Formats: sequence, structure tokens, C-alpha cells
Amino acid sequence: MDAPLKKALREGLADALGFVLGALAGRALGEALGFDFFGKSGWGSEQIIGLLLILAGSGAGRLLFRRLLLGPKK
Repeated sequence: MDAPLKKALREGLADALGFVLGALAGRALGEALGFDFFGKSGWGSEQIIGLLLILAGSGAGRLLFRRLLLGPKK
């Protein structure tokens, strides 16, 4: 396997793991704080804050996994 393909596979793995695990962590944090996005129907402030925590978790997870698997940017 050549180097560009290996790098692309590592980037894809970092992105996928970061998004999914980060979103799960954001959801767990939201539930622990009482902002459950999936548990209630409607669009109240609790659901919106829960959704924002999920989105923030997925973004932070992606950044974290890119740093862990790819190293710092040069």
C-alpha cells in the first residue's frame, strides 16, 4: 500500500471514530446534565441544548482523533 493511500485511510478512520464517539460522548453529557435530545418530543430549549452538545461532541471528537491518529499539523 502506498503512502498517500495509507494517509487517506488513517484520516478517514480518525474522522469516522471522532464523529461517532464524540457524538455519543456529547449525548451522554447532555443526558447527565438533563438535556435529553432524544427522550422528549418537541423543540424546547432542553432539546436544542442537547442537540448542541451532540454537535459539539462530534466536532471535538473529530479534532481529538485527528490529533491522536495523525499527529500535530506541520
